[in-house]
Amino acid sequence: MEQNYVFFTDSDSDLPYRYVDELDMQMVYMPYIIDGKEYLDDLGREGKQKEFFDNMRNGATPVTSLLPTAVYLEYFEPVFEAGKDILFVAFSSQLSGTINNIYAAREELLEKYPERKMIVVDTLAISIPQSILILKSHALYREGKPMEEVAQWLEENKSKAQAFFTVDDLVYLRRGGRISALAAAFGTMLDLKPIITEGKDGKLNAIEKVQGRKRALRTLADKAAENIDDPANADVTIIHADAPEDAARLEKLLKERIPGLENIAVEYVGPVIGAHCGPGTVAVCFFGKERPY
Repeated sequence: MEQNYVFFTDSDSDLPYRYVDELDMQMVYMPYIIDGKEYLDDLGREGKQKEFFDNMRNGATPVTSLLPTAVYLEYFEPVFEAGKDILFVAFSSQLSGTINNIYAAREELLEKYPERKMIVVDTLAISIPQSILILKSHALYREGKPMEEVAQWLEENKSKAQAFFTVDDLVYLRRGGRISALAAAFGTMLDLKPIITEGKDGKLNAIEKVQGRKRALRTLADKAAENIDDPANADVTIIHADAPEDAARLEKLLKERIPGLENIAVEYVGPVIGAHCGPGTVAVCFFGKERPY
């Protein structure tokens, strides 16, 4: 159904490119830099995810940067020129200042096109929890629901999109300032694995530390079991940063712990997210109860 507005989102959602193609979705592609060269996250289109994490294991240190307002203007202005409004489903404002550049672009364009409208929804999510919200709200968009109704659904349901994850090497959290060098050193020495979630406030919260990888995977399954209330509609996805064997172990644990859970997607972590969490990261993501933390 032809709409009078355009549904936009960004690649920090880690939304697999097949959905972008199938749904003809308007995507803002986010940058990352390796060895001084800038790339855009292609959502796995070129199949280079394993290569990216192998490079990190071999010493590459990718960094991410804010997308400037001027780039958002290039994405948005043609839509306004065509006489349509915009709904932008953005990743968490608590994990980057990029959303401020979206707001700046909106303000500039609405001065130029005062008859247009643009709604920005801060999902307080990133990676697959954001993707879950994107796919559910885009279904409403395709049904012909007005922009305000889709935005309201997102606001009312965004805290139900959850993720619990663990990392394999604490050095990447240390580099990103999530933990201190001392905590990383002691954690590595004791084989401590943090259990991290996307919190109610949109920040990443370390909620537990467990000893050993196997126990960490069991804890991820336990957290999913505690927070999934409707297995048939939970849209469960495991994402991993080149850790397919652990992803398979987690899938087995989830099916054992959650009766009625049948379909579990398994996807790679994208490079922008992966730059901060590092190789070996594993997460379970789903649509369930309200975020508990």
